[in-house]
Amino acid sequence: MLAALSGMEREYIRDRTLEGHESARTRGRTIGGAAVTDDAMLSMALHLREQGLSLRDIAARLVITKGKKKGQHPSPATVLRMLREHDETTAAVPAND
Repeated sequence: MLAALSGMEREYIRDRTLEGHESARTRGRTIGGAAVTDDAMLSMALHLREQGLSLRDIAARLVITKGKKKGQHPSPATVLRMLREHDETTAAVPAND
């Protein structure tokens, strides 16, 4: 009986959290932490990727230059996301011939 109530409570909390996130998005608020990547980091990551380095090696060579994590290395997941977003935006822009 208590397990069923706690499950329902967890479901209620989850729904309210999702509603709050959606409400924040409609008001133009961002959800999540501050961005740690910039154009200089992207260009360096692209250069290192051209040399055939792995995501872990690229992340180990990059350094965050702003915010709370200044001086630390980005995670490989952050590097992957940054490179993937770059690839998607460059693929979406048609080349002018």
